[in-house]
Amino acid sequence: MNLSSRSDNFISVVQSHKGIIYKIANSYCKDPEDRKDLVQEVILQLWNSFDKYRDQFKYSTWIYRIALNTAISFYRKQRQRTEASSPFSDEILFIANPLNDIETDEKLLLLQKFIFELRELDKALMLLYLDEKSYKEIADVMGISESNVATKISRIKMILKEKFLHVKL
Repeated sequence: MNLSSRSDNFISVVQSHKGIIYKIANSYCKDPEDRKDLVQEVILQLWNSFDKYRDQFKYSTWIYRIALNTAISFYRKQRQRTEASSPFSDEILFIANPLNDIETDEKLLLLQKFIFELRELDKALMLLYLDEKSYKEIADVMGISESNVATKISRIKMILKEKFLHVKL
């Protein structure tokens, strides 16, 4: 495949699945500039891996896997940098997020906040689960067994339920 057709094919795939990339970036980054950086990094990683794509998986599974791995690495680097330099807690930064200015149900905002507080891998699992991916698809993306997916999601649901029980609405 020549560079031009490879490039056109890549652009088509990314364009068709850009919602996955933006959803992950919004879930892992509070700051709009960080989100832009993460989106660029994900697209770069996708481009670098494009020749290695195996058609046994759907493009969406492949994109989720690369995007989540990139986001987790990016998040860890950002968290280390923020912890070293920011006097603000995560809660203050969450409240200051301009996405929260949109009129949204209070319970949904709480759910987003609670998911944001999860560990990186648990957050990834919940994003896939809330995106209505099957346990098999989640297992493919995360590289774990379907039974492990079911167990982890069940535990995360219990954690989220417990957090909701302690909030006065």
